[in-house]
Amino acid sequence: MNLSQIGRPRGAHRRRKRLGRGPGSGHGNTATRGQKGAAARSGFSRRPGFEGGQNPLIRRIPKRGFTNRFHVRYAAVNVGRLDGFAAGTAVTPELLRSEGIVQRDWPVKILGDGALTKALAVTAHRFSKQAQDKITKAGGTISRL
Repeated sequence: MNLSQIGRPRGAHRRRKRLGRGPGSGHGNTATRGQKGAAARSGFSRRPGFEGGQNPLIRRIPKRGFTNRFHVRYAAVNVGRLDGFAAGTAVTPELLRSEGIVQRDWPVKILGDGALTKALAVTAHRFSKQAQDKITKAGGTISRL
């Protein structure tokens, strides 16, 4: 069997409903739009979230807090995770992403949890004070992006 022998499943392909094509079609005259009103006219579009006059969900749910649009989220990497690299490695955000240590395309912040025993050249967007101390004590260097 190959791909050219596989057919589509029953009911997978349905014909388009042709509206306003006479009484014999079953969808003639009002073309399934009902009688009169804005929804029956051309150019009508209901706004998103409209619930037919019922108080919409967005107004029923209590509002709390504030969202800062300019807040920057960082991908956190602990110093202990960097100890897996060979001594003298230039650790960059791109390397961390390729190794799977950082998943998202966020700026990287190095945090101080864990022990570092090798000298590494670490490049990141931010460093905690504890991480800076541990990297420099291990003989490594720090550079910010």
